[in-house]
Amino acid sequence: MAGVVIVTGGSRGIGAQVCRLAAAQGYAVCVNYTSKRDAALEVVKQIEDAGGQAIAHGCDVSDETGVKSMFRLVENELGKVTALVNNAGIVQPISRVDEMDAERLSRILAVNVTGSFLCAREAIKRMSTKHGGEGGIIVNMSSAAARLGSPNEFVDYAATKGAIDTFTLGLSREVGPEGIRVNAVRPGLIETEIHASAGDADRVERFKDNVPMKRAGSAAEVAEAVAWLLSDGASYVNGALIDVAGGR
Repeated sequence: MAGVVIVTGGSRGIGAQVCRLAAAQGYAVCVNYTSKRDAALEVVKQIEDAGGQAIAHGCDVSDETGVKSMFRLVENELGKVTALVNNAGIVQPISRVDEMDAERLSRILAVNVTGSFLCAREAIKRMSTKHGGEGGIIVNMSSAAARLGSPNEFVDYAATKGAIDTFTLGLSREVGPEGIRVNAVRPGLIETEIHASAGDADRVERFKDNVPMKRAGSAAEVAEAVAWLLSDGASYVNGALIDVAGGR
């Protein structure tokens, strides 16, 4: 077995694809979800039907107590956590900055930034040689929005992903000497449900011609990059921000 991986936001989209690919690599997988329990259980079933091992666990990653409980549960049911994919994230309805209130900003920062820090903290406590671990892997989900800024749409979301880029770079240098590789994947325009949740279900069609490849990417294409970072093939990759954005 490759090890044990927790994939936050693993019930759908990119996260679900990452769960399936990680299981195919030999990982035992915790499919984390916040509200989509049935979808998470379906991912677990798909993994088990293919001969893999998986569990589903509901936890809002911005809840510190819940995150601690999730890691303990995974250790009890699957074994020592050796990899983490910080995929959970939210986007709010399209808005200009001068229309955003503090509640909106607090929520998106709590999930997208604080949640990634909390999960990484718990993973490090188990993986780091400083804490008696044997090393491990952390993959953060950023976005091309960190480079583009997403003006007139969701600058707040873009800002949280800029924070994830900086988090990735700093953490990779902090725990690299302790046997942990930390990298990030930055998807571009990808066909997932996130556009509808932002109130713009037609966004992919409207913006695909802005991409040099003249199409949107798929969740599977992003998941392939994450799966590579989880593999031995990326054994000397640390502190990388990998764009999966069709050249934009």
